[in-house]
Formats: sequence, C-alpha cells, structure tokens
Amino acid sequence: MPADLAVIGLGHIGLPLAQAATAAGVRTIGYDPDPPAASASAETRPPATHGALTAPEIRRLLAAGFRTTGDPAVLGRVRTAVICAPTPLGEDGALDLTAVADAARVLAAHLRPHTTVILESTVYPGTTEEFLRPLLEAGSGLTAGRDFHLAHSPARNDPGSRAHRYGGIPKVIGGLTPACTEAAAAFYGRLTDKVVRARGPREAETAKLLETNYRHLNIALMNEMAVLCHDIGVDLWDVIRCAETKPFGFQAFRPGPGVGGHTAPIDPNYYSYKGRSMGYPLRLVELAQEVNTRMPRYVVQRCATLLNEHGKSARGARVLLLGVTYKPDIGDEEGSPAREIGSRLMELGAHITYHDPYVHQWQVLGRPVPRADALYEAAAGADLTLLLQHHRTYDLQGLAVKAQLLLDTRGATPTGAAHRL
Repeated sequence: MPADLAVIGLGHIGLPLAQAATAAGVRTIGYDPDPPAASASAETRPPATHGALTAPEIRRLLAAGFRTTGDPAVLGRVRTAVICAPTPLGEDGALDLTAVADAARVLAAHLRPHTTVILESTVYPGTTEEFLRPLLEAGSGLTAGRDFHLAHSPARNDPGSRAHRYGGIPKVIGGLTPACTEAAAAFYGRLTDKVVRARGPREAETAKLLETNYRHLNIALMNEMAVLCHDIGVDLWDVIRCAETKPFGFQAFRPGPGVGGHTAPIDPNYYSYKGRSMGYPLRLVELAQEVNTRMPRYVVQRCATLLNEHGKSARGARVLLLGVTYKPDIGDEEGSPAREIGSRLMELGAHITYHDPYVHQWQVLGRPVPRADALYEAAAGADLTLLLQHHRTYDLQGLAVKAQLLLDTRGATPTGAAHRL
C-alpha cells in the first residue's frame, strides 16, 4: 500500500488537508488529473496552490514525503480517500458539481472494499447520499455502508490565520451509517484535537451551509451600516469597537470593499444535480448577496467623491491599490473585489497601479497592471491610495503620512490618519 490517504483535488481544501495529514505522520498521496500538478513531485515543484499554501510550506510538504500523481490506480491502494474537488458557482447561480462527479467516477473505478470515502467539497444538503453515493456504487459494484464507508466532513480552513491551525479546528463528521461516522472519526482523530459527530451527512452538509451564510449575512449588515454611518457622519469603526464589548448576543463583523473567498452564499433552493427548485429560497441570503456585490461600486463612488473634493477628477487620476487578495497575508485572489474595483476605476479613466507582497503579476480587463515596487514613493506619487486588503507587512501609519489621499476600506489605519469606509 503506497499511502494511507489519497487527497483528490489539490486546491484550497485539499492541500491544507494533505499538509495536516503529512505532519501527523499519515502517508499521503495527492491525486490530480491535471498534468502540471501531477508531475510536481517528479520535478520537485509544488502543484498549483491557488494561495492555499505558501511556497515554503509546499517545499516542506514535499520534503516530508508528500507526492502527487495523475495515475488513478493509486486510489485503489489507500485506506482513506477524501474528495476535495472544487464546486464553484455556475452562471445559473447554482453550485457546479462537475468536478465532484469526475472525482467520484475515477475513484469508483478503483474503489476497494473497506475503504473510507469522505467528501469535503462544499455541496448542497443531500449531495453525499443522493449524488455521490450512486456514482460510487454504480462504478464500483460495491454498496456504501456495507462494503465501504461513506461520510461528509465540511472543510473548515482559515488560510493565513495564526490563531486557527488545522489541528485546533473541530471537525464535523456525518456518516451514512454509525460505522461510517466512526471510520471517518478515527481518521480525523489523527489530525485534529476534536471531532464532532453529526447525525448524518445531511446535517454535516447543512452545517457548512449555515456557517457560510452566517458570515455573508453579517458582513452584509456591516456593509449597509458602513454606508449609513458615512452618510450621517458617524464613525462605524468606533461603533463596532463599542458594540463588541457586549459579552453576549453580539459578534463583531466588519465591512469591506466586497466579500471574497471560495465559498459564496449558498441557497439550497437551487439543486443543480436534480434540476429542480424547492420553491422557497432563502430571502435573507439573496438580499445579503445583493448588498455585498454592490460594495465595489460604492467604493469606486467614494474614490471619485474624494478626488473631486480635493480638486481632482477620476479621469486621469493616479490610483494605487493596496492588497488585491481576498484575505490578508495570503496570495489567494479568489473572489477578491479588487479586480472589479480596478476595472471600474479604469472605466472612469483613472490610471491604476497596485502593490501586494503576495501577488507579483495582476491583470484587469485583460491588461497587466503595473506593480509598484517602491511602495512609499508610489503612495506619495498617487493622487489616491486605496487600501483594499490589510497585509501585516503594511506600515499604515507611515503610508498615511506619505499618501496624498488614503481611503481605508478595512478600518485598519489609526483614527484620523485616513478616510475610512
């Protein structure tokens, strides 16, 4: 047996899992049909990371014995297989389960009895039982719950965080049968400090839906408060500072230029794999999405107003964008509002440059955007500096002194040092 674990899909879910498993002494193989990713181990280069792990982390992962392959035969020689395939939103607003289906068919063709199969991809409630299970059983001739274990465990990663490491985040598990749950719990018990057993796969899947929508709903509330507070002359950041002292009934969220990340708000009304609607959409989720998606437009309006107040037009203005990733201290641009903000500024006639310590090349509207190497000089030369992401490496007090105009969308600058969202 070449490995104990096969991670299928080496993106923002699969790579952190592989890292945690390898660190725990679990012999791990990464399967990805993409040739560049699959050949990474042979060429001692990391697979495509999409910001999931840093380059040093990838090098350490390979040095610890982790290898990737494009040979599906290895899937038949592992004890545990975890599907971490991406499920992006399609044009119809529904989760695209194509990659999950592809992974299931490849795995089914090599599935052996007594294997534990776990789905970590973000999916709708019922996907593990009603979508994944039939594919695995039809392709393998085996029966889930009798011949092999099947469970769902929603991914819970906090990339770039120093406080929330993989092993310290409780892992929710819902198995098709109690034995399936215990098999998955035995595996994750080697990687994490705490395992939480759900009643079944549907409960585990719905927990992810609740966690994701909870985040988006609360950020939407803060974004609406940001617009209101600016209009009535109230410092929202001071409001949040005061409100979060309440020891019950309040959790602090903060506004921003938009909501990025790999997991968009999930409305279970859309069941793409069934081709039907449940008929009762989550209205609050729909509204939160509307609020959050209009924030880039609002930020650009604030930029134009600030420039105008200082006797400058957006047309021809030099605008420096600071931080183009969706989250601080990582290189992942997935869903970042920076690109839409950049494109809207360009459409107004502004000349944009950018700086990000984690992104060395960046494009907007299909054109490369110049990267500022000398940060303080670039801020001093720009008509407006726009902070979109607060990376730890940024000295915001120093930048506030150097910049002609600074608009802070993250509330990270000292009070009075810049204009804030």
